Amino acid sequence: MTESLPSLYLITDRHQVQNGRQLVEVVEELLQAGVKMVQLREKDLTVAELYPLAKELRTLTRQHKSLLLINDRIDLVQAVGADGVHLGHRSLSINISRQILGPSYLIGASTHSAIEVETAQNQGADFVTYGPIYYTPSKAAYGDPVGIESLQAICHTCKIPVFALGGIKMENVKKTLQTGVHGVAMISALISEQLPTKAYQTLSLEL
Repeated sequence: MTESLPSLYLITDRHQVQNGRQLVEVVEELLQAGVKMVQLREKDLTVAELYPLAKELRTLTRQHKSLLLINDRIDLVQAVGADGVHLGHRSLSINISRQILGPSYLIGASTHSAIEVETAQNQGADFVTYGPIYYTPSKAAYGDPVGIESLQAICHTCKIPVFALGGIKMENVKKTLQTGVHGVAMISALISEQLPTKAYQTLSLEL
């Protein structure tokens, strides 16, 4: 399934949605514009709150022939028929997640160093996000940006797709893609824009 991974994917954050709009409304707009992979990442919601949101996004992503990943919650992945899970440092291990889900589901992993990338690859992740590449408030807790040179080195050694994450904007997306990275993962560059569709269309010209 990794052959079909798009070069851009959307990570949700309902707190960044503008103009009083609902997250689902913005995601649907971006799916209509051409987004082909969405990661549901609303860490402050309970599983009871996430379930209906995941179901709604699963319906929309199916309609638009797009992939849906859910952050951490393997139970929700199975419950709504999502395409995979994205794992962080506090999640179940990649090995255990694969045992539960089997080979047909995508497993992505958040990484912030070369060692973490190598570990994720060796444990069987299908892809990794690597960053933060540039400074961004949403990733400040993970430390200083790893930088573009580090990303390029990772891309030359990693055998699975790498998505750059953290501070990716229109002004740096072209330089980021020149590292050999598979693609970019974006939150604020799409979600927090006044006109998300226009932002996506502009970014997609560089992909």
